[in-house]
Amino acid sequence: METKKVVIIGSGPAGYTAAIYAARANLAPLLFEGFMSGGSPGGQLMTTTDVENYPGFPDGVLGPELMDLFKRQAERFGTHIVSEDIESVDLKRSPFIVRGSSKQIAAHTVILATGATAKRLEIEGSRDGEFWQKGVSACAVCDGAAPIFRNQPLYVIGGGDSAVEEAIFLTKYGSRVYIVHRRDQLRASKIMAERAMKHPKIEILWNSSIEKISGDQVVRAVLLKNLESGETEEREAGGIFFAIGHQPNTGFLLGQLETNQVGYIIIEPGSTKTSIEGVFACGDVQDPTYRQAVTAAGSGCMAALDAERWLSEKGIE
Repeated sequence: METKKVVIIGSGPAGYTAAIYAARANLAPLLFEGFMSGGSPGGQLMTTTDVENYPGFPDGVLGPELMDLFKRQAERFGTHIVSEDIESVDLKRSPFIVRGSSKQIAAHTVILATGATAKRLEIEGSRDGEFWQKGVSACAVCDGAAPIFRNQPLYVIGGGDSAVEEAIFLTKYGSRVYIVHRRDQLRASKIMAERAMKHPKIEILWNSSIEKISGDQVVRAVLLKNLESGETEEREAGGIFFAIGHQPNTGFLLGQLETNQVGYIIIEPGSTKTSIEGVFACGDVQDPTYRQAVTAAGSGCMAALDAERWLSEKGIE
């Protein structure tokens, strides 16, 4: 069985950046760009159109184009990229064993960059191939400033702190922001709930759900349902934002690493070290707070540097 100094699981900004740094350090990293826990090669940016907040692209860049540039840069410095899923990892032995769908590798260090998948409800019009990324999003901070959302009525689905934060952020761009919540009170903390209810541009639609999203090339309307009366009403809409949380792609680890209750990998503060020595985590799989391409890339750099130092300390050349 072949043994590698660094194996990176997952792509996207975190995985590719880790690969760039590891390759430039002559560590000859192997990167599995696909994985079976919910992501896809290139990560969430592969389903994003214009990315306008990544530094260095003043006119914006398409998500898939940006990820292709990341990938090409990683390959340029010698990263070997394998386009297959990871079926399992054995982190209880050293070197670690990483099993892909057709390839098995031993690894002195493993960098986990498998990301997190935004939770979406099964609403007609919200799925891939419908209006996803054509007015339907799961990240207001990422997409809210896009021209299609400006001066439009925007809808946020959710009732927790994240939903309120996204709604408040969107008030800078939308004509009005509606929080659609299935209950008669928010799950958000008291202070956040008060901010939402007092904000002049936010209206909370209690006991409500969105039943359908419609439009032409982009979102134009939503069908709202009052869950108490059963009545439905079609309203103009320029955008819908899911704010019901993310699911970190850690299922394939089978509990071998310490995670929080939701499943995000817990790392040592100020580093990317996990609960197992020689295993590092970067990007959204360990970040429930920021979840941005630029922060993921930064943590990918950190993970590669941490892995390089660990290998040096262990005398693995």
